[in-house]
Amino acid sequence: MTGQYDKRRLKRDLMIACSLFAAGVVVSGISLAQIRAQSRMELAQATPPLQGTPSDEQGKTPAESKPGGDRPTTPAPEPARPDSQTQGAAGGAKPALPPAPPEKIAPPIEKK
Repeated sequence: MTGQYDKRRLKRDLMIACSLFAAGVVVSGISLAQIRAQSRMELAQATPPLQGTPSDEQGKTPAESKPGGDRPTTPAPEPARPDSQTQGAAGGAKPALPPAPPEKIAPPIEKK
């Protein structure tokens, strides 16, 4: 009687194992499909469109210029002039960092 019981138990265990294996294959397939779909979507959105949007005013010509029209009354801005303080005595820019302390400077490398 133990022989039949062992065969039934083996058959049941094999069915459970096969169903678990099939479920794993299905889950793996779904995961791979999602990864591929996501990478394709990122690839499709990687570059912006190269062409601009067409405007509705393509057929219009620029307005005619008329002599004696209104001009702005404010004077034009002057170019920037550096202050004498920022140029320094030698005319060069100040270094960004102070010089390193002597204990941080290594001795010169001797040539062989």
